This record gives sequence, structure tokens and C-alpha cells, in this order.
Amino acid sequence: MENSIKWILVALVILASAWGIAAGRDAQQAADRERIMDLDGKLLRASYSPLHFKPAIDTATDAQCLACHKEVLEDKPRLASPAGVRAADSVAWYQRTSTYSGEQDSFHRRHLVTPLARQLMNLNCNTCHQGHDPREEAQGASATSTPQIDAGFTLRKQVNPETACLKCHGQMPAKEIMGLPGPWSEVKDMFQNDCLGCHAAFRTNRHQVSYLKADAIEDAAKAGQATKTGADVCFGCHGGRAWYRTSYPYARNPWPGMPEVTPEWARLRPGHSEIRFLTQSSSTKPAGH
Repeated sequence: MENSIKWILVALVILASAWGIAAGRDAQQAADRERIMDLDGKLLRASYSPLHFKPAIDTATDAQCLACHKEVLEDKPRLASPAGVRAADSVAWYQRTSTYSGEQDSFHRRHLVTPLARQLMNLNCNTCHQGHDPREEAQGASATSTPQIDAGFTLRKQVNPETACLKCHGQMPAKEIMGLPGPWSEVKDMFQNDCLGCHAAFRTNRHQVSYLKADAIEDAAKAGQATKTGADVCFGCHGGRAWYRTSYPYARNPWPGMPEVTPEWARLRPGHSEIRFLTQSSSTKPAGH
């Protein structure tokens, strides 16, 4: 009888402890939810800020975006993985060309504040982010949501990879369009790892968009010719850091000596870069170039 009473008391103590732990956890979760919900409605108002929609997103400054999203520049990668692999002892996929220097860094920092980004790029938050639906993050989910024709973002993403990411993270069509005998990583030594050997004569009107520093890119590619690393500057954004299996259909901005006949593969390509990024007027060439 005494043993039975003892075990009953033990069971009651365990149950009480478990209840206390659960109650404490529930209280903490409730407090967290209350903070997240923000009784003053600040979070809700911020989520539906005009800056998240057209037309305000087109003129939003980085300072306006980072006022709420500053963590994108403050967060850093782990020093080591949960399994114990140190970041300093491994090479990330984006560190495989000579143009990347320094330790591993976060996604947004690599595009905005790393040395290479500051040297060659002029990216802003709204270069890629063109607004999205905070409620659904999907077009056409309801009668009042973002319509299906909106191409500013893609389902479950806050950008449109086809018009943003693919520009610098698509494949290099080395054989299909450029006529090279193989992938650049295999044939680059045949060309002294130098893109300017060929591109000094054609497609010379390049990088004339507001999110890139055209002169700096040219200077960096020329500076690498002596050490046979010049093409690393180009290849870094033209296949060297590809996320996708497809390549971006770059516009055929007219260049001096441009052939009058448009290749079949370029027949449907635009004749100039996107208007919102264009930094110089395009000359009057026949349609289709």
C-alpha cells in the first residue's frame, strides 16, 4: 500500500512539473505572439506599406528598405556547420573564381557590400525586389490580390528569378550560341582565359545598365589579361556562378559594325536593355537587333 501511494505521489509530481513546463512554454509563446502581432498595428501597417507595391517600389531607396530589413546586411554565415565543418576550411560555390576574395558571406551582402559588389555592381534593393503580395505571395490567389499578369515576383518568392537572378546566374551558352568547342571551364586555356580577345570586336556595347559599373568591369577584365584571369571577371556573372540550367536572353544593344542579319537564336530578343535600367539611348537599328 505504501509503495502504491509513493508511486502515485511521484506520478503527481511528474504531471505537475510537466504541466508547469507546458504552461510556461505556452505563456512564452503567447507573449511572443503578442509581440509579433503588435497591438498597435505597426507590423501590419509596415507589411502593407506602399513601398511594397507599385508604383512606390520603383523609387524606394535602400535606406527606406533597410530601415525594416537591416538584418539582410547584419546576418553572417555560421563559422562552422552543425556537423563541425569550418567555413574557413571549405570553398563555397561562389568562391570558385579568382574574382571573389575574403571569407564566405551572406546572400545580400555578396550583392551589396562585399569588395567585388562595390567594385563592379551598383545594385539596389529594388533592382531585384519589385514588390509582392504580403498576404498570399502568389498572383491571382483572390479577386483582390495581385493579378496573374504581374511579373514583379514569382509564386512563393519575393522576386522574379527569370528577370532578376537569371541575369547573372544563368548558364553560359558556350556551344549552343557562342560556337565554342566546349564549356568555358574546359576550353578557357585555348583563349588565354580572356573574353576580350573576341569581344573587342563584337557585342562591344555592353553593361550599359544602371545596376552595373560598365567601365569598372572593362578595366577589371583588362587588368586580368596579364595573369590570365581576365575572363574570371566576365565568367563570374556569365556562367561561373550559375543557379539555373538556362541562360538569360540578353538584349542585343546595337554596337558599331553590328551585322544587319540577325541570327536565328536572337530573332526574338529585345533590341535594348530594360528601359528602367538603360543608361544610354539605343541607336536606330532595324527591328529585331
